[in-house]
Amino acid sequence: MHDQTVEFSMIDEKESELRKNLTTIYEALREKGYNPVNQIVGYILSEDPTYITTYNNARSLIRHIDRDELLQALVKSYLKVK
Repeated sequence: MHDQTVEFSMIDEKESELRKNLTTIYEALREKGYNPVNQIVGYILSEDPTYITTYNNARSLIRHIDRDELLQALVKSYLKVK
């Protein structure tokens, strides 16, 4: 028997899903010959979905990501804070 309580965090799951989707978007851009970082930054600054390719459903994925949440996750990741 296990007497330990498993703690489930919606934040960790949401960030994991964000990372998965952003990685898919990055790879789709790279595979199509774009500079993924420049394209994603262009999208973040302008919110213009045409910065993101439709290849592998990347444009649809980016449109379901809240830009504020994306920026928060990127800053946290860069600074390595929780």
